[in-house]
Amino acid sequence: MEGRPAEDAVLVERAQHGDTEAYGELVRRYQALATRTAYVITGLSTEAEDAAQDGFTKAYFALGRFRTGAPFRPWLLRIVANEAKNRRKAAGRRPTVDLSVAEDRPSGDTALSPEEAALASERRTFVLGALSRLREEDRLVIAYRYFMQLSEAEMADALGVARGTVKSRLSRAIGRLREITAGEVRADA
Repeated sequence: MEGRPAEDAVLVERAQHGDTEAYGELVRRYQALATRTAYVITGLSTEAEDAAQDGFTKAYFALGRFRTGAPFRPWLLRIVANEAKNRRKAAGRRPTVDLSVAEDRPSGDTALSPEEAALASERRTFVLGALSRLREEDRLVIAYRYFMQLSEAEMADALGVARGTVKSRLSRAIGRLREITAGEVRADA
C-alpha cells in the first residue's frame, strides 16, 4: 500500500530519530514500487530485488540528509534507480527488459474471456517488446508515468530534472515508442 505524503513525512521524521519500525513501514509501503523501478533498469528480477534492498539501506543511512518537507517516494526511487544503474554497469551487461511488471490483471469483477485474455496478452507482448528497444531513459520515464502512476512532480524528483523536462522527455519517449511500434506493424503486414 502506498502511503500519503503527510503520513510518509511523519514516518520519515520518526525514522530520522531512530525509530526502525517507522522505517520498516516505509519499506513495506514502497518495496514493490522500488523493485519495479530497479527492474525497469536491470531487466532481471533477482538484480532488481537486490538493488531495491540496497537502495533502502542507502536511503536509511542518508535520512539525515533528507530535506524536510520533500516527498519521500521520488527521493527513494532516485536512490533505487541509481543503485540499479550502478549494478548494471558493474555487471557490464545491457538489460533485457520485458517489463513484466506491466502484466494485465483483471480489476474487480471484470474477468476477461479467453479470447480477450489472448488478445490482451498478445498486445502486452507487442508493447513490452517495443519498450525493450527504447533507451533506458525512455523506458524509465514511460514506466514511471504509466506503470507506476507517478505524478509529473514525483517524476521530476525521481529523475532529478525540472517538471518541464519530464514533459518533454515523456513526449519524446512516447514518440520513439510510436515509431518502433509503427515499424513493427508495417513489418508484420
